Amino acid sequence: MNTMEITKFVGAFCGALLVFLLIGTVSAAIFDTHSDQVAFSIEAPAGEGEAAAPEEAVDAVALVAAADAAKGATVFKKCAACHKIDGSNAVGPHLDGVVGRATGTVPDFKYSSAMASHGGNWDENALYAFLQSPKTAVPGTAMAFAGLPKSEDRANVIAYLKGLGG
Repeated sequence: MNTMEITKFVGAFCGALLVFLLIGTVSAAIFDTHSDQVAFSIEAPAGEGEAAAPEEAVDAVALVAAADAAKGATVFKKCAACHKIDGSNAVGPHLDGVVGRATGTVPDFKYSSAMASHGGNWDENALYAFLQSPKTAVPGTAMAFAGLPKSEDRANVIAYLKGLGG
């Protein structure tokens, strides 16, 4: 191979590199990806994209009275990952006798400061609100569970817990 052929290969390589760089520069100028303007806006139908409206005030006592404790036992399996009903604590405090008990009072369980200072009793209405959204009912709670979105599930779980003796 003589030097003329090597020069041709180097020239072809440099030419191809120059073409690729030129294409990149031109396309960057045409397709600006760092624009602060919105290309077009999308009109969202009313109600979508906004926070869900809070549930209307509910009489949890009436819902629990009409609830099915057997279905509550099935839903409680989600709770059983952290809570026991045999009087012993786990990741969360035991829930034996929880209905009517003062909040943050299970012996030998270390509550978050938010729960310890929350005050009140675990009546049907308080449990209903807490099971809907623990972080909303007691801001700062250590409970990581997102809540039970279905009203029927909340009422059934409370009926189940109430049937356990509390």
